[in-house]
Formats: sequence, structure tokens, C-alpha cells
Amino acid sequence: MIGRRQVLIGAAGMLAVRTARAEAPDWPARLVAAAEAQIGVTVTYDPAYARLAYPGGDVPRDRGVCTDVVIRAYRDAFGIDLQRLVHEDMKANFSRYPRSWGLSRPDPNIDHRRVPNLQAFFRRRGQALSADAPKDFAEGDLVTQMLPGNLPHIAIVTSQIGSRDASLVIHNIGGGARREDRLLDFPLTGRYRFITG
Repeated sequence: MIGRRQVLIGAAGMLAVRTARAEAPDWPARLVAAAEAQIGVTVTYDPAYARLAYPGGDVPRDRGVCTDVVIRAYRDAFGIDLQRLVHEDMKANFSRYPRSWGLSRPDPNIDHRRVPNLQAFFRRRGQALSADAPKDFAEGDLVTQMLPGNLPHIAIVTSQIGSRDASLVIHNIGGGARREDRLLDFPLTGRYRFITG
């Protein structure tokens, strides 16, 4: 049963998202700028499980995974805490999230750092868009891909176009946060927008 406190916390989180929407008509550029600011700071790919503060927890900024680029970009650009928002949504709607890790309840240390959980959250709380035509992708879109070995991946689309006439993305695919021409390198599994102006 959802308590009054959970409802109030959830409502406050969604109010923060709505406020960011109203105050940030330039949200795509702000999101991308916050992701770009991680280049040269986040220099290591580190998928290790870590106990995090809650809310607002993060692994050290010099390390992380692809999801950490997205999480930090939203925190830095808009003050939106995806750790808290994903955790609250999972607590209230656990059956709507993947069961890939054998969990019996949400874990605020890791849930927001898993691509399939972010996909479920963005489908529920943002916009799920077609991933069929990369030429239609826009700055600030979040794209998910499947890497070899069935490893899910997420990246942020920029306004810059690469050599194959596709947008560059900002992500951490193994060597820290980078802006690269990798949008077409792996099968696309989803495209999302979270915070629309």
C-alpha cells in the first residue's frame, strides 16, 4: 500500500519535472551541454555495484557507466534526480519493470543505473518515440542500443552530425564520457524524450 508520504514525494518529483519543462524551453541544448561537461571528467568505465546515498547518490565522477552520463546530465542541467524518480516509480509499480536481476524489491543503489529500468521509466513517464529513422532523431533524445553480448546501452543525441550523416552521441561505452559517431554502430532498441519544452 502506498502511504501518504510516498504519494507526496512522488508528486514532488513529478512537479520538479513539470517545473523544469516550463522553465527550460532550451532543455535539449542544456541536457547535451551537461553531458558534454562530463567529457574529460568521467574517464573510466566502472560497472561495479556501489552503495549510494539516497536521494542524490552517485559514484565518483571520474567513473561510471552509460547510464551515469544520463543521470548526471539530468541532475546537472535541471536538478532532476533520476535515482529518486526511478526508485519511487519502481516502488509503486514494481511489476512494470524488468525482472532480469532476480530482485524481489527495488534497490536505490543500482536500479537507475540499469538501462532496461531507464527504458521502462522513460516509457512510463516520458515519451517513447520511433527508433526506425535515425535521421529524425533530435538533440536531447535518449537512444538505447544493444551491444555485442546482449549488453544494453544508452546515449544522448547531440545536434552535431557525424561522417555517416547521423547524429553524434555522448555516452560511456568503455573509455569514459565521450562524444562519438556511434549511433549507427549497434542495433537501436529505443528512443525517448524526458522533459519536453
